Amino acid sequence: MSEQVFLVMAILVAVALLFDFMNGFHDAANSIALMVSTRLLTPQAAVVWAAFFNFIAFLIFGVQVAKTVGSGIVSPAIIDNAVIFGALCGAISWNVITWWFGIPSSSSHALVGGLVGAALAKAGWSAIIAQGLIKTSAAIVLSPLFGLLLALTLSFALLWAFAKASPSRTEARFNKLQFVSSSLYSLGHGGNDAQKTMGIIAVLLYANGYLQGEFHVPFWVVLSCQIAMGLGTLFGGWRIVRTMGMGITRIRPTGGFCAQSSGAVTLFIATSMGIPVSTTHTITGAIVGVGLSRRVSAVRWGLATRIVWAWVLTIPASALIAALFWSFGRGFM
Repeated sequence: MSEQVFLVMAILVAVALLFDFMNGFHDAANSIALMVSTRLLTPQAAVVWAAFFNFIAFLIFGVQVAKTVGSGIVSPAIIDNAVIFGALCGAISWNVITWWFGIPSSSSHALVGGLVGAALAKAGWSAIIAQGLIKTSAAIVLSPLFGLLLALTLSFALLWAFAKASPSRTEARFNKLQFVSSSLYSLGHGGNDAQKTMGIIAVLLYANGYLQGEFHVPFWVVLSCQIAMGLGTLFGGWRIVRTMGMGITRIRPTGGFCAQSSGAVTLFIATSMGIPVSTTHTITGAIVGVGLSRRVSAVRWGLATRIVWAWVLTIPASALIAALFWSFGRGFM
């Protein structure tokens, strides 16, 4: 490997880790917003708590999601440095735009959109693996819907089980149980989201001849991605915390427990199946489910509609930006 090729690859690995850091930063609200809004922890303590469980997620999960992102959405044969450059820049740009406006969009689908956009710009539709893209696109709808239904069911079950109990004692009990639910959700968040960057770095290493044989992810890549995501969460995207924790519906400790537990179950299932889902979509659906358990009007539908529009636009917008960056980067990558 020439020094120039190695330098370009090293820069792209650094950009990928920057995306991973921004993923944690952008999506910190997914892990900490409910803990902060229910006053379980201070914001500073909440991000430390979430970052720790983001980091140790590699001890629990494999790398099935990384394999899907690295070899199941776009044909590995067309991947080169310019495609990776375009994909990462498209995803990072969209993350910055949505963070600035405080909109909880999906870092995961921004990365998928970026990868698809750069691949389309280079090789057209023949570069896309339809089965993988369909599976990922279906998760856009199914993950928040599953989270919503699970949270709604769990909320009704708790309302029935504790109907005669003292409300203050019940809330105090579930305030403590949120330590468990938030830990599980942060594990699921770190397990699913960090693997997407692992897949990007692994396919980059294959494209440059650094890795060969069956698709796998080196341990240093796994560790680097978990560290980057944990650090990103540690810094926290406070603009989005306000939207997630207080903007969609009013959340009490019981609701926080239901939303986090439902989100964690959804992420654990998706990660075990190798499906790159959006942690943002998942927890938002769960929060809406908690609101619906009280009454339909408990959900601020205007804000929820804005969030849905951001979801709809994420893949095409990040794909378009990625295509532009691919065109710019192919001359020197």
